[in-house]
Order: sequence, then structure tokens, then C-alpha cells
Amino acid sequence: MANHRFSRFIFKFLTKHEIISIGTKYYPTTPLETEYVEMFNFTQTMLMEIDKAEITTDNIFCNLLRDVGKENIPENHHFYELKPAENKIEEFALVSNIIMGSDRYLYIELSNPSQIINQFSNIILEEKGNIVEQSSTEIVSKLMSKNDAIRVAIKMVGIGLDNGINVRAAVGMTGAAAIERSINLSKEVGDVSGVGFTKLGGEYALTFDSNFIKSAASPSELQNYLFIDIIDSTKFIDDYGRDKLVELMTDVKNFMEVECNGKIEGYREGGDDLIARFPSKDLAMRAGLDTAWYVLNNGAKIRAGIGKSRREGGERAQLADEIKISNPLSLVIFDLANGLYAYYIPSEFFRTILNLLLNKRSKLIGIFILVFLAVYFLTILGYWEYSFIIVILAAIYALAS
Repeated sequence: MANHRFSRFIFKFLTKHEIISIGTKYYPTTPLETEYVEMFNFTQTMLMEIDKAEITTDNIFCNLLRDVGKENIPENHHFYELKPAENKIEEFALVSNIIMGSDRYLYIELSNPSQIINQFSNIILEEKGNIVEQSSTEIVSKLMSKNDAIRVAIKMVGIGLDNGINVRAAVGMTGAAAIERSINLSKEVGDVSGVGFTKLGGEYALTFDSNFIKSAASPSELQNYLFIDIIDSTKFIDDYGRDKLVELMTDVKNFMEVECNGKIEGYREGGDDLIARFPSKDLAMRAGLDTAWYVLNNGAKIRAGIGKSRREGGERAQLADEIKISNPLSLVIFDLANGLYAYYIPSEFFRTILNLLLNKRSKLIGIFILVFLAVYFLTILGYWEYSFIIVILAAIYALAS
């Protein structure tokens, strides 16, 4: 479903924006993954490109400085591109990050056995990480995010250099992936101190060959805000009553606080919008998607924006007003690399059209041929004014079936 070209072309024409996927081709392996993949495909959620990301090595490094914190990356570094990223967005990789979360494994390897390994394990625990395995020269651990893992790895490399010990680090989705990345780092760059990681499908490394001033290696001050607003709440209240709106927003608020570790800001009971702050971007995106699906199932639509500040989240939500198919769309808008993207959750009407395009195309083609022939013969016989009746009957049959 995710690569259905004809349907994507139709919705690109309607929305004036590129549709990267409809549903997802991500293959689930756990109950949670299955639940989300089924929701993506059942609701036929589309990944829409608003401003195309230009994925280059320079842009990736700029994003690294932003995400890890410029103050946490010493100036005397070398940045290597071990495997270039493709200049495109892989929708299933995005879905994977939303479902699996942003936590990452960090592998640390010392050039020689040293008691410094115990200091490193203490640092990981202080950073709210978990030690999976440890020996006299190695640690496999799990940090809360890729950015945290890179930041902590740089701190350890600095400590190692101060003590005359090479420290190689690598970050991966699993412990095995992190170890393999460390091996690749050694093969490609040499036996140097540094950290290997991936960004948007490419593989990269930061290495250091001289001591650098220790930093506090504090987490970057970036926040993750989700702004949501019920579209045309006045009509919703007229149709269902204010109590229904209060019930809907209360359910959303409780879900964000309990399931997504969100901190609610700027909400008053009876209101139609709220702002929530999350510890990671994937949690904000999951909260936005779950809210959009839930609200749409209850007769309403939301516009949502995810940003690094309250203002940025609100501005992105307002972009939804400019993207319409006769009426505003239910959109969750967010940044990816240096581009801007959105998840579009179609209404039941458009899901019906998609179902016809995806699963009943042969019937539609047959109806079109019959209508064309009927109109053609009516025109030849001089009864062309009755043609519109044939078209209306055909449309009713197609929708009813």
C-alpha cells in the first residue's frame, strides 16, 4: 500500500504536495509494532512532503551540532562520512523510530584494560542509562536517545585521551549493531578515538586525535512541544455538545500524560487546544498520531504541529490551514532533517475513495467504460441531455458497492 503510485498521484494533485506513502510497508515483529502498522494501514495515513529535505553531509553535520549541542562537540574533531545517506526520506524508517522510540545502544571499547571502565559505567548510570554487559575493556549500554549516546561517548573519549587511552564508541539500534559499527569505524578510519553513528540512513564518525577541554557534556536544551487544535470546534459543539468536547480533550490530555510522559501546558477545561512538552521527539509524534486517529474516530479533526519551542509547534500547526482539499485536513506537521513533513489522516470519505482506488480499480474501469458507451450511444440517438442521469446512477452504484 505504501508505494501505490496512482493513489499517491491523485492525492498529490488534490493537496498540491508530494505524497511519499499511503500506509506503511514497515514489517512488524511485536504486538506493539503490529498495532501501529495496522492503524497506519487501516486509516491509510499518508506521509506528505511540505518542504523537501536536502540530505547532504554538511546538513547532517549541522543537524548533529543542533541536536547534540555545539558546546558538546570539541573544535578539534574530524568528521567522516563512512557511508553517504540517500537524499530521500524512507517512510518505514520514520515509522520504526516512532514505534521503537529514540533509545539507542552505546558500545564502548578501550585500547587496553583499565579501571577507567568503572568510571565510564558510573557516567552511563548518571545519565539514566542501563549497563547491559561490561568487561575490563568493553561496555554495552543503553541510553535514552541517539543524541544522548553520542554526547556521552564524546565525554568518555575526552576522559580516555586525558589518561592516554584510546576509546572507541559506536551507537546502534541494538548492541550487536553498535559493535559492528565500531568494527567498521576501525576499518575505515583506523585505531583512533572516536564515535560512530548513523543519521538518516548514512553512516558517520567523529574522531579526536588530541586532548580537548572537558565540557560538562550537558544535554542540549532542545525541547519537544506538541501543539494540537480541534478544527472547527464550534461545529463540533453544535453537533455533539460541549460536554463531548470536554470528554474528548480530557481523554487526550490523560493519554499524553500517562502513556507518553507528556507535561501538559496551556490547557483549560472546555478549551479546544493544548500544548504538551515531551522528553523526546518520537513520543511527541506518537502522541500526535494517536490523538489524530482517536479524535477522527470521534467525529472531529485536529491540526497539530511538533517543534522545539511552543511557538514553533504552534506555527507548524497553523500551516495546516494552507493545505486543503475543499476543507482543512487532519495533519500532524514536523521537521525532518532540514525539511518539513506531515502525517495526513484522511476522513472516512477519502478513505472510501482510496479503498476504491486500491482494491476495486477493475470495477471502476468497468463502470467508466459502460458509462462512456451509454453516453456515446445516447448522444448518437439524440438524447444527450439524459447522459447526466447515467453518470449519477453510476456514481451511486460505485459508492454503494
